[in-house]
Amino acid sequence: MSKVLLEVKNLETHFKTEEGLVKAVNNVSFDLYRGETVGIVGESGSGKSVTSLSIMRLIPNPPGKIVGGQINFHDKDGSVTDLVQATEAQMRFYRGNEISMIFQEPMTSLNPVFTCGDQVNEAIILHQKVSKSEAKQRTLELFEKVQLPTPERMFSSYPHQLSGGQKQRVMIAMAMSCNPQVLIADEPTTALDVTVQKTILQLMSDLKSEIDASIMFITHDLGVIAEIADRVIVMYKGNIVEQGNVFEIFSNPKHPYTKGLLACRPPLDKRLSKLPTVADFMSVDENGNMLELESSVEEMIKKVEITKEQHGQRFIELQKKEPVLQVRNLKTYYPSKKNFFGKVTEYVKAVNDVSFDVYPGETMGLVGESGCGKTTLGRTLLRLAPAYGGEIIYKGKKILELTKPEMKELRKEMQIIFQDPYSSLNPRLTIGNAIMEPMQVHGILPNDKERKDRVVELLETVSLLPHHFNRYPHEFSGGQRQRICIARALALNPQFIICDESVSALDVSVQAQVLNLLIELREKFDFTYIFISHDLSVVKFMSDRMIVMNKGVIEQMGKADDIYENPETEYTKDLINAIPKGLLSDIRVRTGN
Repeated sequence: MSKVLLEVKNLETHFKTEEGLVKAVNNVSFDLYRGETVGIVGESGSGKSVTSLSIMRLIPNPPGKIVGGQINFHDKDGSVTDLVQATEAQMRFYRGNEISMIFQEPMTSLNPVFTCGDQVNEAIILHQKVSKSEAKQRTLELFEKVQLPTPERMFSSYPHQLSGGQKQRVMIAMAMSCNPQVLIADEPTTALDVTVQKTILQLMSDLKSEIDASIMFITHDLGVIAEIADRVIVMYKGNIVEQGNVFEIFSNPKHPYTKGLLACRPPLDKRLSKLPTVADFMSVDENGNMLELESSVEEMIKKVEITKEQHGQRFIELQKKEPVLQVRNLKTYYPSKKNFFGKVTEYVKAVNDVSFDVYPGETMGLVGESGCGKTTLGRTLLRLAPAYGGEIIYKGKKILELTKPEMKELRKEMQIIFQDPYSSLNPRLTIGNAIMEPMQVHGILPNDKERKDRVVELLETVSLLPHHFNRYPHEFSGGQRQRICIARALALNPQFIICDESVSALDVSVQAQVLNLLIELREKFDFTYIFISHDLSVVKFMSDRMIVMNKGVIEQMGKADDIYENPETEYTKDLINAIPKGLLSDIRVRTGN
């Protein structure tokens, strides 16, 4: 057995809030061995990030405080240091030198006024007491190791000039700069494309072997854990509810919460009418006690499985109608270079000669990496981005030829749910008023009293409560805010809705609830959706047909199941291969179980 590197014993971290004391980490104990990767899994609020911040002693005090327990770090010389009792000077030595952390959001962890090279340099000079030129040499080597293109250019680039995946690589280079023994990765791939995620996971595995480090990998996605972890710790409301080796957890989950997390990922080899959720495996009574509902993951999936023939029949029915939307040779170009006289000499072809039809009641999936043009296409369809050429015909109306008043009238029927619910809600408006506002603008219902009743109805439709009407956006979780945005899109009784990455930032369990809600609403109100996402498994679950986009053009279009089973282009194959599948056969091969 490898030696223990880090022992967490009976750790307690509490926060004082207006609602009272929150036990964010409640009597948590686990070990981390030399050279292993431990995955810590759970939803937002489960305590996984607070556990990692407690190990780094980065809990903001007030309102938070480590109130009990030990965090024993085993040094190379055989001595043991309890990080809970360590002085601030000792912690400065351990942070960076021995324990490094990669945060979830690289943009907020990198200083926007310093170049990426300077920031990594600073960490090396601080901890390793080397000269500036030696630090620069080491930084360039690290940039090469983390596979950043043109390390010299990256060295002198600012964070805003890099893509999400590149910024994450800079963070990994910084974390690795002092050859730490423990690397804590807090949701490092959540907002990344599956292809970028795959390369980052591979990179972390390679670097771990190279410097013989141990990794604590924190995520809400069990698919990612299946790709990288040796052992798994499942957290729920501050407690560890289950831990074991990765094969055991995936093949025979014991706790209902673990079962729920495993079941709510959209499967790639089956068609489901709806996704199982955590609530299908457990519920909580009025005293806050957990009630286990008897069910296995396999039984639950069987209940909601539909055959491909049934799904194919649905598609045959859809195609009997006239298309609700026809897109012909659509182009959206943005100027990228101008000459001395201000004349545009080069364009970025964000959407380049795209054509397709969408049928009433259909969900058309749009999938591809960041920058492939899918969001621009969605925005152009609603005239939120300017079209350069082509035609968009909605129910016989040529959208690009409509006047402003005609377009305003049409907006009642065509709505969009944006990726980031927080930035699409006004922080100064209560959510009730935010949902009511479009109804007032479009003169729906005679007075505000009737509108308020309608808002309460909509809140209940998206599984929120009537008393939420007077609360502000910051008082809700990410999943609840996304429901509020869905309710606001429904306020105008639309027929056609574009969902732009509307579940990409959500926990898998909350994502399952929101996807189920969208499907329920489609059945109930006969909505037509365009569903945009970089996650092919989510798009496949939601969609009847799918468009794969790359660099502004359509790579492949067809039935969702057919594209998954028979990818025609290398790009589509790469997208499918990059999805973390969490298959037992793959885990067995990787771990030798």
